[in-house]
Amino acid sequence: MSVPTSAPIILLPVLEDRPSLIALLREVGRLPSMEGGRIVVVEDGSLLDPVQTSDIADAGLTGEVVRLARNVGHQRAIATGLSYIARTHPEASVVVMDADGEDTPDVIPELLAALHRDGKDAVVAERRRRSESVGFKAFYLLYRLFFQAVTGHVIRFGNFSALSPVAVRRLVLMPELWLHLASCLIVSRMRIASVPADRGVRYFGRSHMSFVSLALHGMRSMMVFAEAIMVRVGILCGVLAAAAGSLLAISAGLKLADIATPGWYSTASGILVVIVLQAGMLAFLMLMVMGASLRGPPAVAVPLDLLIMRVDRVDADPAVDLTGTDGRPAALSAGKGR
Repeated sequence: MSVPTSAPIILLPVLEDRPSLIALLREVGRLPSMEGGRIVVVEDGSLLDPVQTSDIADAGLTGEVVRLARNVGHQRAIATGLSYIARTHPEASVVVMDADGEDTPDVIPELLAALHRDGKDAVVAERRRRSESVGFKAFYLLYRLFFQAVTGHVIRFGNFSALSPVAVRRLVLMPELWLHLASCLIVSRMRIASVPADRGVRYFGRSHMSFVSLALHGMRSMMVFAEAIMVRVGILCGVLAAAAGSLLAISAGLKLADIATPGWYSTASGILVVIVLQAGMLAFLMLMVMGASLRGPPAVAVPLDLLIMRVDRVDADPAVDLTGTDGRPAALSAGKGR
């Protein structure tokens, strides 16, 4: 059983959305389940209005602001935060959520309760009702159908999830985490439960994600299943090649039987030969790409000391020494935490 042994940590990636974060922290601070818990804000390179430690303290909470040296993107910010927590708070359960209000804080107690009660490795917030436009909902439905067709898996959740300490330590060893958290959870083979949750409305402003960003986010969710997709593409290519070869043999038989009309056999055979060659080449390329992807090690150490510029603490808890002499987390300095 992977039951958390300490108070939870709320992991919040933030980019130029400080007003929403402040509103969220005030709501989180009122939750009884957050007694003794901490906030870890991953400041993803905001320049206009970066997060301050006073934002956490004013909400009556403790924690730290992990400031990244550059903007790395939403999913990589989450991966960096989880890697940081795995090294500095290895026995803590973690709730991952967005800071804009679309992940509602009142679901946090349900996620944590299910994590403790059911002995699961992770509990995800399964979307029940969304607040986006009709166009977005239609695009999201198409994405889910396509995702299921090419991967063989159903995806109905995003980043909003509660993770046990065992789950956090397992995820940070998976390179897929740096692409897409939800897909990484699916391929992790961990015990996952779900809690129904409605999607909330942003506190302030509009989302920074454009249509291109959303499309890229969806593509990354499928990159995690690259090997399974390549197998499916290879099978499809084999089926196409076999079908084209059969039709080529039939057309040759019709030509020999002098049934085909003049010029028909040349056109049909040319098209079918091209289909066979292209299907074979695509299947061969899929095989080569799969072999190259399996050649590397299963996990690669991420240089967090390069990604994290510094960590600002809200409290002065002497139980955990997080800051080194250079302002970086001591656990990420050379010779420590590795």
